Amino acid sequence: IQQKLLVQLKKCLQQARSLIKSFQEEMNLIEHFIDGKITKGSSKKTSKVFNPATGEQSAEVNLASKADVDLAVQKAKRAFIDWSRKPPAQRARVVFKFKELIEKNSDEIVKLIVSEHGKVYADAMGSLTRGLEVVEFACGIPHLLKGEFSENVGTDVDSWSIRQPLGVCAGITPFNFPAMVPLWMFPIAIACGNTFILKPSEKDPSCSIKLAQLFKEAGLPDGVFNVVNGDKEAVDALLTNKDVAAISFVGSTPIAKYIYENAAKNEKRVQALGGAKNHCVVMPDCDLDQAVNGLMGAAYGSAGERCMAQSVAVAVGKVGDQLVNKLSKKVEALKVGPGSDKSSEMGPLVTKEHLEKVKGYVDLGVKEGAKLVVDGRNIKLQGFEKGFFIGGCLFDHVEKNMKIYKEEIFGPVLSVVRVKDFKSALNLVNDHEFGNGTSIYTRDGDVGRTFASKIKIGMVGINIPIPVPVAFHSFGGWKRSLFGDQHMHGNEGVRFYTKLKTITSRWPSGIRLDPEFVMPTMK
Repeated sequence: IQQKLLVQLKKCLQQARSLIKSFQEEMNLIEHFIDGKITKGSSKKTSKVFNPATGEQSAEVNLASKADVDLAVQKAKRAFIDWSRKPPAQRARVVFKFKELIEKNSDEIVKLIVSEHGKVYADAMGSLTRGLEVVEFACGIPHLLKGEFSENVGTDVDSWSIRQPLGVCAGITPFNFPAMVPLWMFPIAIACGNTFILKPSEKDPSCSIKLAQLFKEAGLPDGVFNVVNGDKEAVDALLTNKDVAAISFVGSTPIAKYIYENAAKNEKRVQALGGAKNHCVVMPDCDLDQAVNGLMGAAYGSAGERCMAQSVAVAVGKVGDQLVNKLSKKVEALKVGPGSDKSSEMGPLVTKEHLEKVKGYVDLGVKEGAKLVVDGRNIKLQGFEKGFFIGGCLFDHVEKNMKIYKEEIFGPVLSVVRVKDFKSALNLVNDHEFGNGTSIYTRDGDVGRTFASKIKIGMVGINIPIPVPVAFHSFGGWKRSLFGDQHMHGNEGVRFYTKLKTITSRWPSGIRLDPEFVMPTMK
C-alpha cells in the first residue's frame, strides 16, 4: 500500500511540475523593443506585473542588463546618422502618422494602462489625450526648428543661428502615467532629429512596447526609438554610457537628484522632475462648491498617484468648517472600483507595497494628532478582495510640522491646513520644499494676480484645480521639484533636445584683408 501511495504521489508531483511549467510558459513575458523588433534580454532577472484591481499577477517583465542597454544605445547611435539628416518635414510626416495610429488604437492603449496601473478608464483616456497633444505639437517641428537670420551685422557680414539634434537621448519614466509622460519626451526628441531610448517603469511596461510598435508602423526607421525595461542597473547603464547625450526623468525627488547629479557627472544634458506637495488655497470669497469639486478631482483622481495631485487644501479664515463639511460628504460617497468599470471614480493603487505605504501614512497622521475625518483604510470590494484598494482619506487640522504635510504620500489622502489670512497661506506654500504646482480659488482678481505673481511655484492655477500646461507651453516645477534648467515639452522641450549653432560669414570678392589682432566688432 505504501509503495502504491508513493508511486501515486510521484505522479502527482510530476503533474504539478508540468502544470507549473506550462503556466510559466503561458505567463506573458514582456521583453524589450530594440532596433525595430521585440528583443529578448540577456539578463535572467525579471519583475512581476500585477493587475491592481484583482491583485493577481498578469505578466513578468525582463529587466535589462548593462549589455542590453548598451546594445540599444549602439543601435540608436547608428540610426542617428541617417535620421538626423532627414529634412524636418519628412520626420514630421512620420510623427503625423504616429498620431493617427495612436488615435486609431486609443481604446487598446487605454485598456493596457487600466490593466497594469489601475486608474479608471476615463482618466487613462484623458492622460493619453494629454500625451497625444504633445505628439500634435511635435508635428509642427519644421516651424519650431526655424533659426534666426541677421543680414549685414557688419559690413558685408551675415549671421544666423540653427538648432541641431543632440544624438542619442534617453527617458526614464514613472508608473503613474505610462503613456502621457513618455509622450512628453520622445516625440519631440525624435522630431528634432534625435534617436531615443525609453526606460519605462517596470510596474506597467506594456504601454511603452505598444507605442514603439505603433511608431514603427508609422514608418519610423529601426533603431530610432527603443524601449528597454529594467531597474537601477538599466538606469545606471544609461547614466554612464558616453554615447547618451541627454537624460529626461520624471519621478520622486531623491531619484531625480540622483539622476541629475550622475548625468551631469557624466557630461550629459539633464532635466529631472521630482516630487510634489501641491497646495490648493481656498479663499473665503470663492465659489465653495466649485472649489470642493475641483479638490475632489485633483486629490482623488488617479487615486492620488499624480505629481500634480492637490494633496493639501489651505483653508483661509473662516472657510474651514464649511470646506471640510462639504468635502467629507463627497469623499464618503466616492465610487471606488476597478478601472475597467466605467462607473468607478477612483481605482486601486498600483501595487500592494504602495498600498501599505499609503496606509502607513494615514496611520502616522492619526498618531501625529491630525483629525481623520474620513477613513478609507478598511474598504472591501466584493469580488476584488485581493485588489490594492483604499478609499478616500480626509484629514483636518493638519499642522506644517507633521510628516503627512511635509512628505509626498502619492495616494488618495487630502490634508486640510487652516490659516488665518491670505498672507499666511502665501507664506505656507512658499515655505514648502517642493514647488511643482499650486492653485487658488477666489473671486477677487487682485488676490488672484498677487498669488500668481508672488508664489514660488512652477505651475499655477487660478480657479483651476490641476494647472497642467497645454502642450505648446511647458511643464515643470521649482525648488526640489525640478533639477535642471529647462521644463518639459513645448518650446522648452525643443530647446532641451537641440543644441544651438551660430554662423557668421563674409564672402570677400577678391579683397585682401590685413590681419586684425583685436576682438572683431560690428563695423
